[in-house]
Amino acid sequence: MTDIDLDRLQALLQPLLPGLMGVRLLEVTHDRVRAEMAVRPDLCTAGGILHGGAHMAFADTLGAVGTVVNLPPGKITTTTDSSTKFIAGAKVGSTVRGECLALHRGRTTLVWQTSVTSEAGKLCAVVTQTQLVLDAPA
Repeated sequence: MTDIDLDRLQALLQPLLPGLMGVRLLEVTHDRVRAEMAVRPDLCTAGGILHGGAHMAFADTLGAVGTVVNLPPGKITTTTDSSTKFIAGAKVGSTVRGECLALHRGRTTLVWQTSVTSEAGKLCAVVTQTQLVLDAPA
């Protein structure tokens, strides 16, 4: 994918978990992905705070999108490793924002780090993930 079509990428996400979660892409380049997501009650813990798994799925989506726009033809990707540090909660009714930066863009692996922040700009989580580049099935 040489030309990055934000609308096309968003459409690819819609029928999948990121679409169900309400992930909205804001910017996609070969080195950075920015997105946002409303903190809905169905994405929260009993205390009205965004569930840790929702943080992780949000960040994983951004790293995967970043990898997809860097893939050569005939290749696919999968996450092989992910590490999350939870810093602060995000309250129901707010919006979180994610900024995912490429730390490494190699031939067989890409490493991304996503900072998830609250509406007020407070750091909520930091997620570092490795994406493996694989041959697409024939």
